[in-house]
Amino acid sequence: MHTIRRPTAGDVPAIFELVSTHNIEIIGEPDITLADIRDELAEPGLDLDKDVWLAWGPDGRLDGYAWAHHNGDSDLVDVQVIVRPGVQDLEDELYRLVLDRAAESGAAAGHESVTVHAGLYGADQAKAVRLGRLGFEPGTSFHRMRIDHDGPVDPPEVPGGVTLHTGVSDEVRREAHRVHQVAFAEHFGFVAVPYEEWYERRQVMSGTDWTQLTLAKVDGDPAGVVIGNDEFVAGEQCGYVATLAVLPAYRGRGLGRFLLRHAFAADAAKGRKGTLLHVDSNNTTPALDLYESVGMRPVLVVEVWKRRLSGTSRKAPS
Repeated sequence: MHTIRRPTAGDVPAIFELVSTHNIEIIGEPDITLADIRDELAEPGLDLDKDVWLAWGPDGRLDGYAWAHHNGDSDLVDVQVIVRPGVQDLEDELYRLVLDRAAESGAAAGHESVTVHAGLYGADQAKAVRLGRLGFEPGTSFHRMRIDHDGPVDPPEVPGGVTLHTGVSDEVRREAHRVHQVAFAEHFGFVAVPYEEWYERRQVMSGTDWTQLTLAKVDGDPAGVVIGNDEFVAGEQCGYVATLAVLPAYRGRGLGRFLLRHAFAADAAKGRKGTLLHVDSNNTTPALDLYESVGMRPVLVVEVWKRRLSGTSRKAPS
């Protein structure tokens, strides 16, 4: 019998141990840090008293961790359920909680139904089977790409007419936000958000470094942006490209390739062993081809499964 309660700040080490144990079982490495867990619990819009659950075993060990995060006022809710290897029976109860919460939060936002996204490692076939039984179906897959840096990397030559601006000023950040929102409008799972929410989400993340935001202007007009952060420095000693976006009118000119190589050079100058990023295999632009053409290689697959959920269809299909 497990005891289910809400998390507190003091539970971060236990959550980290649980998620690390789960990840090692699936992919052979923790792929998480204490800072990642703190950032996850500090996610804007995540209500720890309504959206997150911890399941403790009779021996006092944390065996389950689950959350449902509603993306603003949209009809998209992200959910996650992590259980300790050997106690998979606990998953059913935790999925019931997150799906009920997803439907409830959707109704509170005025939606008759919501789309629920659940992420998992591509190697986690047991979770894929369970999600299928719960009425989910594959949505898309993301490839984690990596390039190694064996020493300094020469910065690319700045194209003619292009000027670069860092994210240390509010004006540049606002322009970068507009580029990101327009460039990603048709991407899987994208939800447009106002600048204040976009900024807040990044500001609370421990890995955020606004000097790693580079906005490219062409003839004075915002055209593309690359945003790096320190998310993978502690675990992988690598830089991370969280966002690479080019406005449709400026695509096909090599601007994305330039910004990517600019990020590589910056990471190498910091002594990082490599650079990582995630790319949607169903991207509306040929991004995977771009990343492979500059020497990046896939090292991990993360899948997103989806289910349309109404207030009267929360439970698993019979």
